Amino acid sequence: MTKKTDDIIRSLPPLRRRQVLAGMAGVAAAGMLPNGAFAQAGKVLKIRGNANPSSLDPTTGGSGSDHVFLYNFYDTLVDWNPETLAPIPGLAASWEFTDPTTLVFKLQEGVTFHDGTPFNAEAVKFNLDRNRTAELSNLKSDVANISNVEATDETTVTLTLSAPDSALPLILSDRAGMMVSPAALGNDPEANVDREPVGTGPWKFASWTDGEKVAGERFDDHWRDGVPGVDGIEIMIIPETATGLRAVQSGQVNIAYQLDERQQQLIEKMPNLTLISGPTLYVYQVYINSARGPLQDVRVRRAMSMAIDRDAYVKVTQAGVGEPAYMFLPKAHWAWSEEAAKQITYDLEGAKALMEEAGYGDGIELDMRGYPDQASVQRQEFLLAQWAKIGVTGRFQNAPIAEASGRFFGEEKVGDILMSAWTGRPDPSLTYALLYSETSYYNPGRVAPPAGYVEALQKSRETSDQAERAAALAEVQKLAMEAQLSIPLSIRYEVDAATDDVENYRANLLGKPKFRDVKLS
Repeated sequence: MTKKTDDIIRSLPPLRRRQVLAGMAGVAAAGMLPNGAFAQAGKVLKIRGNANPSSLDPTTGGSGSDHVFLYNFYDTLVDWNPETLAPIPGLAASWEFTDPTTLVFKLQEGVTFHDGTPFNAEAVKFNLDRNRTAELSNLKSDVANISNVEATDETTVTLTLSAPDSALPLILSDRAGMMVSPAALGNDPEANVDREPVGTGPWKFASWTDGEKVAGERFDDHWRDGVPGVDGIEIMIIPETATGLRAVQSGQVNIAYQLDERQQQLIEKMPNLTLISGPTLYVYQVYINSARGPLQDVRVRRAMSMAIDRDAYVKVTQAGVGEPAYMFLPKAHWAWSEEAAKQITYDLEGAKALMEEAGYGDGIELDMRGYPDQASVQRQEFLLAQWAKIGVTGRFQNAPIAEASGRFFGEEKVGDILMSAWTGRPDPSLTYALLYSETSYYNPGRVAPPAGYVEALQKSRETSDQAERAAALAEVQKLAMEAQLSIPLSIRYEVDAATDDVENYRANLLGKPKFRDVKLS
């Protein structure tokens, strides 16, 4: 890490907008209406999305870009503060650890699913048991510490844990806490709603045209007053960021999220657009199948990491908007670790020496996978140029996000590496559990993490004291970066554009927007 890099980071405010969003007066006026009931009749919020979903069933999906779609149709047991990710009430009105291995949730009353069936403790038990035990579940690692779920009464759920887990409330603010209607699944945990989601969320599912659009219509009986802010929502799937920016500039869509960092200056100069930006937990990275060929050798994996100039990567591929990644957290995060950061260095001669030591001084050729959009291709070209200096060669075979990631992580296990990203999770311990646990979906080689890793991860969940958690997570991150089972590259900053008629839209630290409060003036 260099002084120049730190100067670049300091020059970027933690969360800002180019201008104050219009409509504060409108919100105040709306507050005078009974029950906050001012959803705009007939108005449809149109959004540029960057990828086709892998699934609209939270239990079966595997792509981090799915969340932006899922939030529209599902509520979570626990919600989070957009700026800090601190847990706040969701479908659970409150929760309490009655002892270190017992967590009790009190649920909101009067909530129904889109199909009219009641949301209650039995529905929560069904969903959590499905996530824990169903053959089709991709969430087993998320809820591994839950050993039993009891519907104590109509609005009380008691979780018995196999070990203390202070991270669990935030874990249940993610996919694992999204509640699907048991009736929509025929009360069969092995059934799925991949194509027809039924939750308690702000909008009911209307349609999904693959690669084009996902649409929803207002759920009149939503339990939050004044939610959603508009009658309909349509997410238009436009992978190319240049096309996405043109779509919002022309008014084809109202919001374009996760645009290219290099477009920030363009957005600032467009008088009809508002820039929404800020740091996120989104990390560009290279996933590695550490069970394949030369990649089984930690020296090869470390050499590939050491050959990358991350300062140059941020300048070239992100126009300096972001920061180099030395772990899977930004510098501003409470669990950032200086000790772990020391494991990630740029040392070209050291990388060459490691390749020689591993017996690959003449180089290796890898089966590389990625995505076809222009920004992804530029990142691939940068990496190829860096790796060529140590004899690592190959050609990226690109496919849409859901297809490429599904084939890399799923049963096929195609490819040695995948140039992609980690889209973040509300609690850092969940990030490290999902990336490196031996049975995790995101560990394509299903290789065991280094010795001491599982114990350090569990220790980080045995206390709610942030300093104690940070110390335990520092060891987790140090071990992870030493083993280099994947290669973090950079932290992306949110770069969103909204038309002037958009109200109440804001970025969040997770980098996955929610639209339930957005209105159109």
